[in-house]
Amino acid sequence: MNKAGEIRVIALGLIRNGDRIFVSEGYDQAKQETFYRALGGGVDFGETSHAALEREFQEEIQAELKNIKYLGCIENLFTFNGRQGHEIIQLYKCDFADSKFYQLESLVFSESQHHKHRALWIDISRLKSGELRLVPEVFFEYL
Repeated sequence: MNKAGEIRVIALGLIRNGDRIFVSEGYDQAKQETFYRALGGGVDFGETSHAALEREFQEEIQAELKNIKYLGCIENLFTFNGRQGHEIIQLYKCDFADSKFYQLESLVFSESQHHKHRALWIDISRLKSGELRLVPEVFFEYL
C-alpha cells in the first residue's frame, strides 16, 4: 500500500492457463473480505514497468516470465483496510517460463518479513460469477 496522498505505479502480470488465472489472495481487515489480484508490484524510480514485472515475479515466487505482452494502463482508485489508495497499473499478459508453475495448486510467498501471501490458480468462472472477488474489476475486460 502506498503512503497517504501518493499515487503508486505498479506492474501486474495476467497469467492464464486455459480457464484458470494465477492470482494472489488478499484480505481486507476493515471489510472482512477476501479478494484476488494478479501478481506483480511497484515500479522503482528509473525502472521500466516491464523490468519491474520481471523483478517482482523473481523476488516473490522465484519465477521467470516469457511471452510478455503489454495490455494497457489502468487507473485504480480503491479503499483497502479503511485507507484510500490510488494506483496506476501497467498490465501485462505473460506466461511462466518454467512449466512447473502450471502444475501447482498454490504456493506461499513473502512480500516482506511480516506478510505471507498465497498465490493460486482459480477458475475464471468462479470470479465472473461473483463467488470470488477479482480486483480491480476492470481486469475482466482483459480475460
